[in-house]
Amino acid sequence: MSTITEEDIIKSVEDALQYISYFHPEDFVKGMVKAYENEPSSAAKNAIGQILINSKMCAVGKRPICQDTGMVTIFVKLGLNAKLDIKRPLQEVLDEGVARAYTHPDNTLRFSVLSDPAGARVNTKNNTPSIVHIETNLSDKIEIGVSAKGGGSENKAKFGVLNPSDDIVEWIVKQVEGMGAGWCPPGILGVGIGGSAEKAMLLAKEALMDPVDIYDLKARGPKNHLEEKRLAIFEKVNNLGIGAQGLGGVNTVLDVKIKDYPTHAASLPVAIVPNCAATRHIHFTLDGQGPAKFTPPSLDLWPDIELPTEGLKRVNIDGLTRADLSSLKSGDTLLISGKILTARDAAHKTIIDIIKSGKPLPDGLDLKNRMIYYVGPVDPVRDEVVGPAGPTTSTRMDKFTKDILETGILGMIGKAERGAKTIELIKEYGSIYLIATGGAAYLIAKAIKSARTVAFPELGMEAVYEFEVKDMPVTVAVDSSGESIHTTGPKAWKK
Repeated sequence: MSTITEEDIIKSVEDALQYISYFHPEDFVKGMVKAYENEPSSAAKNAIGQILINSKMCAVGKRPICQDTGMVTIFVKLGLNAKLDIKRPLQEVLDEGVARAYTHPDNTLRFSVLSDPAGARVNTKNNTPSIVHIETNLSDKIEIGVSAKGGGSENKAKFGVLNPSDDIVEWIVKQVEGMGAGWCPPGILGVGIGGSAEKAMLLAKEALMDPVDIYDLKARGPKNHLEEKRLAIFEKVNNLGIGAQGLGGVNTVLDVKIKDYPTHAASLPVAIVPNCAATRHIHFTLDGQGPAKFTPPSLDLWPDIELPTEGLKRVNIDGLTRADLSSLKSGDTLLISGKILTARDAAHKTIIDIIKSGKPLPDGLDLKNRMIYYVGPVDPVRDEVVGPAGPTTSTRMDKFTKDILETGILGMIGKAERGAKTIELIKEYGSIYLIATGGAAYLIAKAIKSARTVAFPELGMEAVYEFEVKDMPVTVAVDSSGESIHTTGPKAWKK
């Protein structure tokens, strides 16, 4: 019997995480191509096209699909008859693989994991620890499933304990309708039914790693009640009209995956975990023959897509005035050029705390008449100006919006919808809110021609940067009159 070594496990996890950072699963790409081909909404089709172009660019350039390179979850099936040469806990071994992957000099990944989450929230600087789930069997192998899931979709996870007589499909559709676009659709819904609270959530997370095969299921027809529920949820969610990036359309989910487990007679636990357009996961088996090998997909997998340019407005934001904003209407697609500032949660809080303390902002940090981009980019490698730099979920910044608008900013760039109060503030201040495509981080980074740190370098990826952009694609989500594409788009496409 061959021996499975620590280094086999470490190297396999490292290579797996590097691989999934720039290669989408093949089944997921095929599902996205199907969605692109059948999407009648021009705005949603454009967004799906950007995601597919970005996906191919990352496959060629071997750089992250999304700037949020995720928190790592690892599922281990440990064969009790496997011959192991391991001198420390398996968690430590797996975490070394994670650390190596995220600090790889040729393809740095973003560190998003913070220790002391309810206190100091200090970045661990290597994206560890990972979340590890271990079960055993009687084989002589180790089977490992690795996923890296971003915070935007993870934050939209839902859990409920239904009455045994409740309609599961109806409950799930209602929850998805309330999720909005913050999870970056189109993507996959993982559903866990039964067990206990924690078991249902685990089932939903694990279900996300199953292949995308909903169209095969539709073609052959359901064989059991779980397959019936998959089809029903798939149809009803897509009939909500949310569409890609919440712009309105017929492709909100690419597939619905369900796992179940026996439960208490008085209970019906149901969990939903959505996976975004940056779906990243892979399985491999170790049998003592060395580290796992991962074969790159053929580039023929991706179609050649050219995004439409006819009718797009080119806007120089350096010369933009508040009066100019009235000509930009909700739903307009723009190519913006000029200098923008970045700021996420930590930077917003720091800026507002300084202002409220009566102290001046750091030298060079002047927000008046500037556009703020909600982004935490990946560090650059080689000759890059900046690493992948897609938008983060804007609703987290809603609580800061009034104070930030008071500084005189012109507008904001992010992803997903804004809350009703924030939309009213945008209208009141004559501001604007633009969205970039979540899941197109590398494509967006190519529009960034220079980058410099302006303030708070100690915040790492949450520091304030100044980007000079050229023809960065964005859509007007909320215009200065308060009209929101995330309201009008889904309303137009809802069945």
